[in-house]
Amino acid sequence: MNDPRPFSRGRALVTGAYGFVGRHVARRLAADGYHVTGLGHGNWVGEDPVSWGIASWHSADVDGETLAEHGGTPDLIAHCAGSGSVAYSLERPREDFRRTVDATLAVLDFVRMHRPDARVVLPSSAAVYGLAETLPIAVDAPLRPLSPYGVHKKMAEDLARSYATHFGVRVAIVRLFSVYGPGLRKQLLWDACRKIAAGPAGFGGDGEETRDWLHVEDAATLLAAAAQAASTECPVVNGGIGEAVTVRAVVDRLADRLGGGPVSFTGTIRPGDPRHFLADVDGSLALGWRPMRALDDGLDAYAAWYREQAA
Repeated sequence: MNDPRPFSRGRALVTGAYGFVGRHVARRLAADGYHVTGLGHGNWVGEDPVSWGIASWHSADVDGETLAEHGGTPDLIAHCAGSGSVAYSLERPREDFRRTVDATLAVLDFVRMHRPDARVVLPSSAAVYGLAETLPIAVDAPLRPLSPYGVHKKMAEDLARSYATHFGVRVAIVRLFSVYGPGLRKQLLWDACRKIAAGPAGFGGDGEETRDWLHVEDAATLLAAAAQAASTECPVVNGGIGEAVTVRAVVDRLADRLGGGPVSFTGTIRPGDPRHFLADVDGSLALGWRPMRALDDGLDAYAAWYREQAA
């Protein structure tokens, strides 16, 4: 008789598994055959972590003590915990540092002391690049972050490289660009839908800013692929699709789907926001990964999801 259970690839620990990216990574790893433990903030009210592939959930800060208590014996760690907002880093830089830098150090030291054979994948951010001089942005481009958020992501990357070099920790870094998808209740798409529904909608900037949009399910698949390539060389890849799309085009698509009023832009640029982002994704494609979600389809799905939430 055939065993219906998926082949077990071992144990995975996902920090920040309650978060938007983290939960999708947990579900991806579970589908790939891992037994997934989740650690981070969140109480899953109205939701079941098992439905996201999380066999065991622990609500706690990500630090040395909680990792020793709940981290178990993972073969793979996806460190998805950390700050996710430029605005938050400008308002509360010390807390942003703790969530991103301190937590990353705790994970790396946990591996050094307890699981030296484990692979670690670290989601970083395109914010480490700052104002890019050349597009598309290659992974060896200068790192000139414009916000505490970007600085702290760079510091987390530096720690990962240090632990790979000095302690033999196997790490891979994925610099995520503009991740989106149903369930995201912050950043441009969420704010745009709320404004469009209330109409007329006004936005900062001039609308000609460009971003490289990556669906969260494609991001999760990329992070899983990068984890398999983790090594003491600490490879870095970009998490985008290699396509620059204006903010105006994205907002107009949402307005068309939601039937909102006219959209306008103030021309005021928010501190810490680079004007243009476009990823060089050669490294990601070399992993055998390919994005599967077209942006227009993803935006339509997001608008439909928002309509359901509003109803």
